Amino acid sequence: MGLGDKISNKAQEMTGKAKEAVGDAVNNEKLQAEGAADQAAAKAKQAGEHVKDAANDVFGK
Repeated sequence: MGLGDKISNKAQEMTGKAKEAVGDAVNNEKLQAEGAADQAAAKAKQAGEHVKDAANDVFGK
């Protein structure tokens, strides 16, 4: 996984956490859901990148 991808995915995850926290604070369910969705998407991307990294380690690419 490239450094840029790591930073981008982490930024998306942190943005999602912030959205969810603000949604909780102002009792905005839509914002809470958007935050949770952003976090889930970032974690899915991170998992995919980890699989690629593992495959590269195994196959030496």
